[in-house]
Amino acid sequence: MAVPFGLDDASWDIDGRDKTPEFSPLTIQSDVEQLHRNLKQVEADTTTDDASVCEPDDSVSTLQLDVTSRSSPTSGSSSPQFFTPIDLPLPDVQPNSSLELDSESPTNAHADANHLTEDVPAKTDSVYPVVHIDVSQPPSKRIHMTILDGTHVEDHMPVEVNGDSSFSSRSPSQEPAKLTVATSASLCLPLSVNPAHQLPRSPGSSTFQKVVSKTRPHFLPPKSREEDQKHLADWEAMMRESRAAEDRRRKTLQEHRLARELKIAQSMPIWEKEILPDWRVVHRNPTLRKLWWNGIPTKLRPVVWERAAGNMLALSKDNYRNCLSRARRALSSGVFPSDILQEIEEDIDSTLPAVHIFQRETGPLYQELKDILCAWVISRADEGLGYIRGIAKIAAMILINIPAPQAFIATRNLLERHCLRSFYGGTGAKEDVEAYYRIFDTLLADSMPKIYFNFKQHQISPAAYLPDWLVPLFLDHLPFEACARLWDVILLEGDSFLFRAALAILAVLEPRLFFPDRDELLQLLKGKNKAALEVARREGLPLNGGKYEIYGVDEESLWEQIDSMEDWWRESTWKRLTLRELPDV
Repeated sequence: MAVPFGLDDASWDIDGRDKTPEFSPLTIQSDVEQLHRNLKQVEADTTTDDASVCEPDDSVSTLQLDVTSRSSPTSGSSSPQFFTPIDLPLPDVQPNSSLELDSESPTNAHADANHLTEDVPAKTDSVYPVVHIDVSQPPSKRIHMTILDGTHVEDHMPVEVNGDSSFSSRSPSQEPAKLTVATSASLCLPLSVNPAHQLPRSPGSSTFQKVVSKTRPHFLPPKSREEDQKHLADWEAMMRESRAAEDRRRKTLQEHRLARELKIAQSMPIWEKEILPDWRVVHRNPTLRKLWWNGIPTKLRPVVWERAAGNMLALSKDNYRNCLSRARRALSSGVFPSDILQEIEEDIDSTLPAVHIFQRETGPLYQELKDILCAWVISRADEGLGYIRGIAKIAAMILINIPAPQAFIATRNLLERHCLRSFYGGTGAKEDVEAYYRIFDTLLADSMPKIYFNFKQHQISPAAYLPDWLVPLFLDHLPFEACARLWDVILLEGDSFLFRAALAILAVLEPRLFFPDRDELLQLLKGKNKAALEVARREGLPLNGGKYEIYGVDEESLWEQIDSMEDWWRESTWKRLTLRELPDV
């Protein structure tokens, strides 16, 4: 007697006894028809509209017991989802037809042992659908349907259009055809929401934004409407007062700057009579020294800078012309290193973008600056030194005030001073650079111990920010006018003033330097604090100048901190530290 083959379990009968299942065409035809009737009944009971709710149900097995088609406990969700039932046409199996069953699944040992295939001619006018459903995949990739029409095979994938499931043709499948009957949970596709059918959002505040409190966090008990409006009005008043105070501060600083520039203009006779004949007199006369610190008149800056830079290298007037001719021959013959040439061009592109005179195609001083940098590379080639990013900014600052031949000589002599030579000297000067880091750490600990210990707590050494300031001589981070005045004093005082200016920058930034997060503190030192950038964009401030302009660092605030160091700064301290860390200097 043939044992009916139930699709709910391929090897377990209704009496609970294991019997050998019979795989015959008639038995399979009967079971397939019964499953077809059951699915039709489920569809009629559950379908009330184009979409229905389908609960996951793994109680019905597949004829092909494929373990990959069952969802893992961690991949699915127990919450109900919206699905669209699919009516799958099933093949008609005649008594003399054959079906090839897939026996690769390890879940049915009896099916593996009793895998039978009977070669019986099949009907040629029937369409045989093969559906493979993998519930472990996303809903849009869950169902694979293959239609066998004679010798032609088409593989159809579900396509969601306006919430309906349809099938589009795909390339023929390379795997053998399998008859797969899916579970009730797998025969459901999720409904998709067409964005075109969504209602457009009305302009203005949403309902939630109208009722949510803007003066109290969401995890605290809500305020009353009157209290919330009162606190919001108080906050707006405080913000108006803060903006007004900032405007008054800027106005005061602008007035101080105009007054200082007026004094500089009035001091022109003193400069021409007492300083220009011999600028070294400034070191012996405190009054003239203070006059120099207030700023060199713009009209006299080219002459004073050239004399103050000196010529300790004893370079001739033809030195620039000789180095430039060698550089041009190397460029024309292709011997000039292409990587260095690319570095030069990239360095020029980032040089003083707010000035607009060094742009690659339209800048009037672009070619002159490039010639100076190429000649500088040739002059350092004899020492085995390459190009260092940042030199373009120093050469550009000098080129603005001095013609190219004299600017080349002034640049070479300025970079020959020990501190800058160490930072531009490559790996061979690493020990000297580390010594300057220790000097700066000592000065920072003596002058601003809170900042020093905060940096130590976050493990931030001077190597994280000091090279970014000293290599371009502050041109990347400070406004152009502030840098010009700093350069006036750097040419006069030398390396010690570099560190004094660096300490002044930290003093201006001190209220912002106590972040609990190290990365946020480093971003601030790099001039990339997100909150400050957002405020600058909101207020329409330019972002192509000094990086610290978004923090309110300007010429007046910086020099206010430099002047306040007169109470404790001693040149003897600088000399003692350099003698201790750099005894050979």
